[in-house]
Amino acid sequence: MRHRVHVRKLGRSTPHRFAMYRNLVTSLLEHEQVETTEVKAKEVRRLADRMITLGKRGDLHARRRALRVIRSRDVAAKVFGELADRFRTRPGGYTRVMKTRYRVGDAAPMSIVALLAPHEGDTAASAGEKPSGRKRAAKGGGAAARAKGGAEKGADKAAAKKQAAKKPAGKKSAAGGAAKSAPRAKAKSTRSKKGS
Repeated sequence: MRHRVHVRKLGRSTPHRFAMYRNLVTSLLEHEQVETTEVKAKEVRRLADRMITLGKRGDLHARRRALRVIRSRDVAAKVFGELADRFRTRPGGYTRVMKTRYRVGDAAPMSIVALLAPHEGDTAASAGEKPSGRKRAAKGGGAAARAKGGAEKGADKAAAKKQAAKKPAGKKSAAGGAAKSAPRAKAKSTRSKKGS
């Protein structure tokens, strides 16, 4: 049983495993996408998310902690600059793992680890903008919005009445046709009983 085991050893010694993780995280942050096995991808995702969180903190201690993992100072500058700004409003989950294929040699399940693309909605939320009047009215924004909605409903009913008055008298309505067809159905049913 694997109770309280939080580490995937991946058949490697500890220094080899840490070096591999450092290489993968650096490549992921540099190229924003890496293909590797599914198990490695899930481990690398944890480390990459942690590095971006350190980049958002931005102080000297966070920079030193990130440089323990990231192998390139250029990539570290990207994390503390571009990536920190991109994910400023996002509380976590900066990467995604997508399953792709099975490797030809050993049939290992492969996955792509990729950083999320920036969303425009995140930037609007970061600016602290208040929702527009339409959004407030949709949420039930006060007596004025309710009065406006009631006036619109009354106008719709009046327009429907005008349309009904404009219909030509020569054409049958659907309701009238249904009312006339009902007695015929009864007459047919009584005839079939008489015949039998």
